Amino acid sequence: MIFWTLTGALALAVSAAIGAALMRGRVGDAPPAAYDIGVYRDQLREVERDQARGVLTEAEAGRVRTEVSRRILAADAQLQRGGETGGQPPVAGRIVFALATLALVGGSLALYSRIGAPGYPDLPREARLAASDEARSARLSQAEAEARALPAPAQPEPAPEFAELMDKLRAAMQENPDDPRGLQLLARNEAMLGNTSAAIAAQSRLIEVSGPAARADDYAFLADLMVTAANGYVSAEAETTLRTALERDPGNQTARYYLGLYLAQVDRPDAAFRLWDGLLKDSPADAPWVPLIRDALPELASMAGVKYQLPPPGDTAGPSAADVKAAGAMSAADRMEMIRGMVAGLSDRLANEGGTAEEWAQLISAYGVLGETERAKAIWGEAQEVFATRPEDLETVRAGAIRAGVAQ
Repeated sequence: MIFWTLTGALALAVSAAIGAALMRGRVGDAPPAAYDIGVYRDQLREVERDQARGVLTEAEAGRVRTEVSRRILAADAQLQRGGETGGQPPVAGRIVFALATLALVGGSLALYSRIGAPGYPDLPREARLAASDEARSARLSQAEAEARALPAPAQPEPAPEFAELMDKLRAAMQENPDDPRGLQLLARNEAMLGNTSAAIAAQSRLIEVSGPAARADDYAFLADLMVTAANGYVSAEAETTLRTALERDPGNQTARYYLGLYLAQVDRPDAAFRLWDGLLKDSPADAPWVPLIRDALPELASMAGVKYQLPPPGDTAGPSAADVKAAGAMSAADRMEMIRGMVAGLSDRLANEGGTAEEWAQLISAYGVLGETERAKAIWGEAQEVFATRPEDLETVRAGAIRAGVAQ
């Protein structure tokens, strides 16, 4: 309501200024004809000076005086007819004033009602964060999300040979339910057949059997299955699974994509933008999530208040196939030098342009692998200042510092 009041008051103030000029019929302190008379009198004095200097002859000066005097008489007659308003018709002035007021006040309010958010309350940062926290705490469980999801489209019948192999695999897993290799095959093939619930059960069992040896990819694939089963909804359990994957590997791209989706769903466009912007830079051009995040990034940036220019398609930061092939042909010393150059490039970019928490974690971890513990420790100290107000991002960076051996 405050915004509407201020907008209306400003529009009325501008309308009043325009109306005062219309009703007065003049811009300055005197009518236009009075200004003309003053100019003509200055011209008469100028004629006298030109004649005295010999620029004009007496005959020429007389002709100019006659013409200027005629103009003075005409302006004086106009002044007498128009009075202080300069002859401005009062009725026309009032009509124009009313139309200007209607256009300014009504037009501004009508425009805001179309492109603005009438009745929308103020949303300071604290209120938005509180609303996001509430959305997180109210996330549906995986079971609730699956119950609300639309039925999956019917899958085509598998080939008889494949169906027979799947029956044998299922029978074998019943006899040996803790075989990691069998669980992995079962989860992947059940997912391929569209049996998402069975795939989730097999993948969950694989992680349970693997224990601490479970990889980031195992958790990321489980989260992928969970989100698929919930028709794109990232449940509370799926979020936990994603964060576990990123604890093991902050650079895991599947987990980064789905965590960005989760952040967008809990009304954190700022965090989702940072995560997906970094993911787009790290991803190969043919990654399945690239078209999705390219479509979403401009809107996320707008919602986050970030001035953003979407890079051209295919412009990613990941190494090309030629780079990988060249690295394979290098000596160990040359390959290490190339790695150091890539790490230094990442360090420079984070220092000059900033980056995501995952990129900071990757940099710290990389320096730990290279044995540059002091450098890793210095960057970890800097990251604690950068992410001091973002505890979740700070925990992501801490995971990288732990791997580098510079944090507890």
